[in-house]
Amino acid sequence: MNDDQGLALYHRTARRAAAEVIAGYSTSFGLACRILGPRVRDHVRDVYALVRVADEIVDGPAAEAGLDAAATRYALDDLERHTLLAIDEGFSANLVVHAFALTARECGIGADLVRPFFASMRSDLDVTDHDERSRTQYVYGSAEVVGLMCLQVFVNAERPGTDPADPLIREGARRLGSAFQEINFLRDADHDRTSLGRDYLGVGDSAEAKASVLDRIDRDLLAAKACIPLLPKDCRRAVATAHGLFAALSRRLREEDTGSRVRISNWRKAVIAARASLVPVQRGGAA
Repeated sequence: MNDDQGLALYHRTARRAAAEVIAGYSTSFGLACRILGPRVRDHVRDVYALVRVADEIVDGPAAEAGLDAAATRYALDDLERHTLLAIDEGFSANLVVHAFALTARECGIGADLVRPFFASMRSDLDVTDHDERSRTQYVYGSAEVVGLMCLQVFVNAERPGTDPADPLIREGARRLGSAFQEINFLRDADHDRTSLGRDYLGVGDSAEAKASVLDRIDRDLLAAKACIPLLPKDCRRAVATAHGLFAALSRRLREEDTGSRVRISNWRKAVIAARASLVPVQRGGAA
């Protein structure tokens, strides 16, 4: 059986399905993915497609389709079961899960990262107001582990073995993921409160509390930026672009209080992407 049939065709179709999910949900992330080198691009799309599907289960579409709370929880639990099974067996009838499992098996993404992610998604069905402890746990599972999944891709895609990343870069990946998530919390605060009944940060209308969150975000962004030159060459510009986009959002959130979701214009995105090509290489950075 040739590459136009059978499992090889199924693999490619699954990856195209993952790419369609990303294209449909995120223009900024789609831009960053296009800048990634071909060695890692499909793998990162595979990761984010699964993340997006799980997020959509708990963020409204399941309820809009008529699922009650119990059925929504079952759908999420079922997605987790199928994901872990596919990583073990190398196959899923769900194309997005199949694509993720391909990447997980090649790059060393295991249950130690998958389970915390689904635990955070599950908490969206139960927790409406987060304290500092629950917020920290939620951000780890919903965002930091996703950064660690992508880092596994950067380090291991198309390479023999599945080595762990350097601890310094792992810390940078976690802090970048945390910053991304908390920026999204601030951008979506009104929608989360009014439509989903959730409050992740407890900022409310307090300018001081918002500034404190933005200070934490900026510290995380600064720490993450220092690690970007240590990444493999074919990943640096895309990560620097994503970092630049969210740093720009952080600045706008600090400057504006419009009550609407802040955005970055397309021309500004293009400028940020162009500047990202100038990221220096530090000693120890991978080729």
